[in-house]
Amino acid sequence: MKNGEGRLARERPQLGTVVAAVALVVALVAALGSVYAGPQTIRLLGLVGSDEQAKWTAGVTPELPPAVLAAMDSQAPLPSPDGVKAAIGSLLAAPALGPHITASVVDVATGQVLYSSEPDAAMTPASTTKVVTAVAALAARGPAYRIPTRVVAGAQPGEVVLIGGGDPTLAVFQTPYYPGAARLDDLAAQVKKSLGDTAPTKVVYDMSLFTGSGIGPGWDADATTEGSGAVITPLMTEGGRPNSSQYAKRYPQPDVQAAQAFARMLGLPATAAVAGTAPAGAKELGKVESAPMVRLVESMLLQSDNVLADILARQVALAKNQPASFEGAAAAMRMVLEELNVPVTGYGLVDGSGFSRNDRLSPALLTTLLAMAARSDRADLHGIFSGLPVAGYSGTLTGRFTKPQEGAGAAGLVRAKTGTLTGVNSLAGIVVDADGRTLAFAFMADATTDRDKAVVALDRVAAALAACGCR
Repeated sequence: MKNGEGRLARERPQLGTVVAAVALVVALVAALGSVYAGPQTIRLLGLVGSDEQAKWTAGVTPELPPAVLAAMDSQAPLPSPDGVKAAIGSLLAAPALGPHITASVVDVATGQVLYSSEPDAAMTPASTTKVVTAVAALAARGPAYRIPTRVVAGAQPGEVVLIGGGDPTLAVFQTPYYPGAARLDDLAAQVKKSLGDTAPTKVVYDMSLFTGSGIGPGWDADATTEGSGAVITPLMTEGGRPNSSQYAKRYPQPDVQAAQAFARMLGLPATAAVAGTAPAGAKELGKVESAPMVRLVESMLLQSDNVLADILARQVALAKNQPASFEGAAAAMRMVLEELNVPVTGYGLVDGSGFSRNDRLSPALLTTLLAMAARSDRADLHGIFSGLPVAGYSGTLTGRFTKPQEGAGAAGLVRAKTGTLTGVNSLAGIVVDADGRTLAFAFMADATTDRDKAVVALDRVAAALAACGCR
């Protein structure tokens, strides 16, 4: 697998070590004003003194950020374009980023462009695609929406129909992989109660919600077999995992496995699960619901969960009355962007995960979305910021920003989505500068040759923004 959050070149979050860090930033959902540490924290980390030039190399190993981070300061001095260019221009020219690097930096409060280099170029985004998926899912469904999984009565006595509703987080493990997930055994218990004295005889599983292929266009051949993805179906448990490992190789037929597991929960053999469709107007025997959409978005961003991303993209399609397919999801997400009045220059997604090498996005589109999500009148989108990995602490940034020469001074200050395919490295997120000004950034390189060096080079750019007043 050549996907950057994939098998051979993935950025593995150390889940056991990030629980405390995640707890520190839960409060960020309530308001964007509590997302960032201010300039006092930056100076405490040794990034910049009151009268010296900002230097990303001046960082020291930071302590954990405070549980409630300081509010962003909308009155902080606005960086100048010349100042931003002086701070990051040479770093973006690092050989490790290859011959083609595009960039966009904007001021969140005003939307003013502070730096750009081919900002509208249609680039291969890799997993920074998930920023678009997150915005579209929250805007189309709303943060409180829960994905239902239902069982209805079949055509014959004792026959039940399990209807795939598009919730990939259905839990069967004792400790669910996804926090707050609905449990398949709870659904089975409801069905048994509804059937009363009627013994279950057959489980029909209805997969009609999704259409088209379950494998995305432009995916690598091992995308569904090497632990970073799965065949996309409207019914699956634990993201298609056979065990609780994040990168467990997925079931080749997640829908069949889930239906067979449900049959066993009803006391039936696996062979009692057969494909079919629900009768019109059938009586409901049970229903469970996923965690709220905002929680699903957070999990998707934090762990760069490809399966969850492509399922959430289909939720956008369903909300916009489009076919729940890869093509329908891509069209629906574009519709949402247009409804949000976001320029779609450079938009060319074919999936919701960034797994596909056919995907295209521009850095300006990403920074526009990040700045929009930060607005006080878009509280429905604020959940993005509690999902974005925190530099040096959580998700796909756990192992990054950890050394002084790799931007460690910005640990805890940068919140960003990573993206990596072989030859492609990107980083998009939000950072507060040394004066307390909040900036959105996107850096995208599509001709890199050394993944590890490219990652460090991108981190240095983001750390330079964190350390710079840029005036």
